[in-house]
Amino acid sequence: MTLRYLDAAEIQRRLSPVGAVDALESALWAGLDPEGEALRVGVDVDQGQLLVMPSAAGSHPVVKVLTVGGEPRIQGVCIAFDPRTLQPAAVLDGIAVTNLRTSAVSALAVRYLAAPGASRLLVFGKGPQSLAHVEAVCAVLPEIEQVDVLGRDDPRRDELVGQADVICCCTTARSPLFDGGLVSDHATVVAMGAHEPDAREVDDALMARAGTVVVESTSSALSEAGDVVLALESHAIQDTDLITLAALVSGEQKLAPAHPRVFKSTGMAWEDAVTVGAILNASG
Repeated sequence: MTLRYLDAAEIQRRLSPVGAVDALESALWAGLDPEGEALRVGVDVDQGQLLVMPSAAGSHPVVKVLTVGGEPRIQGVCIAFDPRTLQPAAVLDGIAVTNLRTSAVSALAVRYLAAPGASRLLVFGKGPQSLAHVEAVCAVLPEIEQVDVLGRDDPRRDELVGQADVICCCTTARSPLFDGGLVSDHATVVAMGAHEPDAREVDDALMARAGTVVVESTSSALSEAGDVVLALESHAIQDTDLITLAALVSGEQKLAPAHPRVFKSTGMAWEDAVTVGAILNASG
């Protein structure tokens, strides 16, 4: 078997943001249970962390290996294995896969959470994930007319937070980016920048106001999602306030009206496996 390498351009050619969103949605509709997925394994190294994320949730078993803290900050590869022989079948650019699947997970949540007619998108962060989120969210919400991309200390922050219909937090911040009291009652907020229990992008004020707090899985949120862990510790929310993405997509959970909605993502290996499977199964 020839081991293929798929670079970022080939990945982009094979699978669009909407295609990735649809693949993740279809996997959840088909009964994939993220609660049964293994959590990422992290090992500290001199310059940062080594992360390993295995999953067999897609058509091909996948292991993603990343480093965090170098230059660029995140680097890595995804290794896909033949589902019959378990031989290595392909190596994919890990950053391209991560950017695609992370923004697609966020966009899937936004597809279900955003208020009808949402037209203003605000994105915090100016790295690759922020750009990927602009593309993915606009793909699932074609009515978006205004997109603002901000750094953490932009003087327009408070005004734009109050005006936004959808807010995506795509930063390395370890403390809240804005006052959650400014968020409109109809707005949806995505927080995806942190996967550590002591780091957060949104504050207790927003979490307490949210009628819906969606997570990929309760196990990953309670282990890695500082936005959730710290809000639980301060009693801004309770365990019973958490709704899984699978329950949201299946319609098992009803959305609370007249409250901001929050999606907290940490990134899970099943998302890589489903996305990589869709990439490899696309005509190429």
